[in-house]
Amino acid sequence: MFRKTLQPFQPSEFAPAEAVEMAVAATKAGIGPMSAVAGLFAREAGKILIENFEIEELVVENGGDIFVKLKNELVLSVFAGESPLSERVGIVIPAGFKNLGICTSAGKVGPSISFGKADAVMVICEDVVLADAYATAFGNKVKSPAQVEKVINQSENFPELLSLLIICDDKIGIRGDFEMRILK
Repeated sequence: MFRKTLQPFQPSEFAPAEAVEMAVAATKAGIGPMSAVAGLFAREAGKILIENFEIEELVVENGGDIFVKLKNELVLSVFAGESPLSERVGIVIPAGFKNLGICTSAGKVGPSISFGKADAVMVICEDVVLADAYATAFGNKVKSPAQVEKVINQSENFPELLSLLIICDDKIGIRGDFEMRILK
């Protein structure tokens, strides 16, 4: 049930800590726990590298879900499939962030299940597992370009979101703590 459900799910008391963490994040987002699996794997790979090597800066990308430890500023371009805004918009992540999650979901790009039609929904949180769940949840809500502003406004109810960027066709919405930069 844990693997298949698209709704919040409470695992048994015997479940691994990672499964419980995914379920908690997904419940906050109002969706199923597997929505947070890629973020979890990106973080765990990053943690293993940090624990075993002297790494000052690290970017672990897992299918659009990114775990970072930054020494320097990072300008991250946003791939948005066939949208005219694809790779023309970047988010500037200031130097010094550690254990930051940057996760992207899309209704038109990639193999993941999405009930939305967004070209890209990027969420930034200090918790990559939570960022992954929120990216999916907000992506599910964007059914057309006309809904971008509505979903951006709804995101204000989630203080753990540091930034949210939505691209749907030629419409973009952004809110949060990070600068947006035009790249091309």
